[in-house]
Amino acid sequence: MLDRFLSAWKIPEIRNKIAIIAGLLVAFRVMANIPLPGVDHARLLELFTSNQLLGYLNVFSGGALNNLSIVMLGVGPYITATIVMQLLTMVFPTLKVLYYEEGAMGRAKFNRYSMYLTIPLGALQSYGLLNLLNRQGIFTDFNSYTIITNVIIATAGSMLLVWIGNLISKQKIGNGVSLIIFAGIVSSLPQQIQTAIAAYDPTVLATYAAFLILSLVIIAAVVFVTEGERKVAVSYAKRVRGNKMFGGVSTYLPLRVNQAGVMPIIFAISLMLFPQFFAQIVSAFSADVGGKINEWVSYAFNNQLIYGALYFVLVVVFTFFYTMVTFDPKEISKNLQQAGGFIPGIRPGEPTTIFLSRLLNRITFFGAVFLGFVAVLPNLTQGLTGIQRLSIGGTALLIVVSVALETMKQIDSQLIVREYDSQF
Repeated sequence: MLDRFLSAWKIPEIRNKIAIIAGLLVAFRVMANIPLPGVDHARLLELFTSNQLLGYLNVFSGGALNNLSIVMLGVGPYITATIVMQLLTMVFPTLKVLYYEEGAMGRAKFNRYSMYLTIPLGALQSYGLLNLLNRQGIFTDFNSYTIITNVIIATAGSMLLVWIGNLISKQKIGNGVSLIIFAGIVSSLPQQIQTAIAAYDPTVLATYAAFLILSLVIIAAVVFVTEGERKVAVSYAKRVRGNKMFGGVSTYLPLRVNQAGVMPIIFAISLMLFPQFFAQIVSAFSADVGGKINEWVSYAFNNQLIYGALYFVLVVVFTFFYTMVTFDPKEISKNLQQAGGFIPGIRPGEPTTIFLSRLLNRITFFGAVFLGFVAVLPNLTQGLTGIQRLSIGGTALLIVVSVALETMKQIDSQLIVREYDSQF
């Protein structure tokens, strides 16, 4: 990996792209350290230490939420808007045609709609989150002017990050939104290492050694599953058009083990945050009812067994759901048949759809269980080691590994193109 990066650095065009991306990420980290006015930072740090859901939400904000910065929402509203738009493709055929059948122009228009939807979602998320934090005593002065101002700032900050993400994506070295989240996670590593060293206890040296070995095993497993795929052989019949013959070749259809990526975890976190936001809304009309809902939610989420089991089940369910949304066996079968392709031993049409559906369900089951395991990994490591400061952030680890692999693949593709061009 280092050799490929050094080779890319020697090419001026790629080096300039890497410099632009680095500059944009530095700008993001600067904004992530500019806090909103009137925040009690000591109380904020205490809250994030004790609340796992806010900690997970901080991961997807790119590390901007724990400072309650001007970009505290990160790219979360845009991710939510994208998910909502993809779900709407199941309801509105026009959106489905736009996303799947109209090529690059259709995808660009679809992404533009997602950006429009980001604005109201960002305003709603910031309003709900600021009210939730205010009830925890985060703000020293909280009034109508403060909340309106902070909602506008947070929404504008989120849209600014979406724009920065688009600028990064245009460099064609990694996905902009993913790299913003990646930068936030990596930026917190020095502090986490410092905290682990400060809390070092020589009497549990074996525990630390076992934790290190477990971390390496988990990283290897994440890489293995992220890169894992089932190759389904596909053949194309020979066709004669005029004096030319087309087809007659064999290729394969890749079915990834982790087809859904980290989206199921985002779904699960969003759903688990909803009861707390709902309690805040109800409290505006009935303080007693809102208080009771908040008590039930707090009891359930403070119980590690209930919390871990619920989180695991939601991730598994959403993995199947999101895979069904993004990978339609019927559509794949239809496209293969129209292109003259077929799976050896399987008749085109409905039999191909049934075959792909069954195969995808088996592969997705393994990927779903793995994602669920990754999601509850911090709870498992803390339970096994008995040390609260020792926890493997499974979600963060999955994001870091996935983004690093995808970025290196794009750098490789650019190197291959330039090597090919240099031969002619």
